[in-house]
Amino acid sequence: MSWEKIEIRTLKDVPKEEYYVAGHRTCQGCGPALACRLIAKAAGPRTVCIVATGCMYVANSSYNTTPWAIPWMHAQLGGIGSAVAGAAAAFKAMMRKGKIKKEEIHVLGIAGDGGAADIGLSAISGAMLSGGDHLIITYDNESYANTGIQASSLTPWGAWTTFTPPGKMLRLGNVRVKKDLPRMIAAGHPNVRYVATASISFPFDLMTKVRKGLAVKGPAFIQIHTPCPKGWKFPPELTIRIGRLAVETGMWTLYEVEDGQFRLTFKPPKRKPVSEYLKLQGRFAHLREPDIRYIQEQVDAACKQLGID
Repeated sequence: MSWEKIEIRTLKDVPKEEYYVAGHRTCQGCGPALACRLIAKAAGPRTVCIVATGCMYVANSSYNTTPWAIPWMHAQLGGIGSAVAGAAAAFKAMMRKGKIKKEEIHVLGIAGDGGAADIGLSAISGAMLSGGDHLIITYDNESYANTGIQASSLTPWGAWTTFTPPGKMLRLGNVRVKKDLPRMIAAGHPNVRYVATASISFPFDLMTKVRKGLAVKGPAFIQIHTPCPKGWKFPPELTIRIGRLAVETGMWTLYEVEDGQFRLTFKPPKRKPVSEYLKLQGRFAHLREPDIRYIQEQVDAACKQLGID
């Protein structure tokens, strides 16, 4: 794959080849599956993909079949960082010893909420400090979707999950604030060259960032917002619309931190009210007007800090 033109701005720039093909067993409208397709197209054929236990492991490797048309390996839920750092070091050593030819091999790790933000966080932190050439991506569907929609540290405030059901004792559902994994944690590692957020509803931006993350020398990290029809309780045909609304309301922001420099990659001309995003999802159906106003206030404050009016 030629890296002369990293940015993808139009359909003409999008590779025609598919490396995440038919045959997976994900849900209708699965956001993470859409992300995997875009990631694979951007990364190209000289890529080794390592995936932690989660939706994108279980749904993509059942019955000895897989949709991945590139070398693929499974890592335990807490071990994606170790697996990626080890693979990158192994390729480097084998090239140095002349056991394989010297070429650019993209080492890519993919993990969900548990594999990146919770159970696998310490290993990812180690990988970020290793200095190796690898990209770790988390598909953020804001819950442990594979095991029944349990709350994670990426679950938004007020959301229903099977572990945070609203009721008489606790009306709100999840009362924890979502962890800022990219900007406050990943970007805080001194060896990390590139950190970004992306959305499946902005595919050109997503693919460009994957290429940037693979092109830098050193560790890189991307968090992709991936709506989940089953866990968020919305019709599968709304996946892309909900992903776009997340960005247009400020519930999710698109930016990159390149060598320590922060830059917004999309700024809504005029932000829509968060209610437009929340009302389409059953996981927020129990919220009342004061709750929605509180979420709006928190989003307004966060956007102001980032320079989004």
